Amino acid sequence: MRVAEISRFPVKSMGGEVVESAHVSELGIDGDRRWSVHDVETGTTLTARRTPELLFASARLEGADVVVALPDGTELGAADDAALSSWLGRDVELRSADEHAIDVGGTYEVPLDAEADADWVSWQGPAGAFHDSGRTRVSLVSTDTLGGWDRRRFRSNLVVDGGGEDELVGRTVSIGGVRLEVTGPVARCVMVVRPQPGLGRELAVLRSINAERAGELAVGCLVARPGEISVGDLVEEDPDDGDRGDGA
Repeated sequence: MRVAEISRFPVKSMGGEVVESAHVSELGIDGDRRWSVHDVETGTTLTARRTPELLFASARLEGADVVVALPDGTELGAADDAALSSWLGRDVELRSADEHAIDVGGTYEVPLDAEADADWVSWQGPAGAFHDSGRTRVSLVSTDTLGGWDRRRFRSNLVVDGGGEDELVGRTVSIGGVRLEVTGPVARCVMVVRPQPGLGRELAVLRSINAERAGELAVGCLVARPGEISVGDLVEEDPDDGDRGDGA
């Protein structure tokens, strides 16, 4: 397997950007999920699970700064909370993980009934960046697993050609100058059915993942050795890794 695409999503649940190379720290790809939209009234971190319109905005990095592009083309900086609130119709703040998620992560919500958007539950994410789980700082999926599905629905950091990522769970792999511990499969939720630019609402995607893949698609990784990663890098299993069971 080789890296076919690298993506980072500077603002959680907004569209991201494809890059040719990136530095990977212990928190994941630099700039990935480093900002989020905070609902001032409820105290929750908004995601497209609860606020689907977030997927119609996008974010990119300009140096160390984030730029948000709204659907009408308006571009906002990190301090433009009033304009972001006006677009979403609620009081929100664009928060940086460097300032707000050092000791505690975001509070997230998900509907247990994905088809009806009902039975919502919440949980606390990990500190340091706005990831849903402390067991995933980098996510990886193969082109074989994606098949005909549009990769944008799954928001993985790395798309690799070929297949076989599920067999890497519990192992350590090297990609470029980075070593990743593959901790487990990524559970999928209502996010994958949400509409976004060029894609409509598609319940069949989640139904198929639930029926054929036990609700999981892609694998999550922790960063064992930070470094640089580039498109074209080979995914190599650590020859000294041995049988490490489930990676717990």
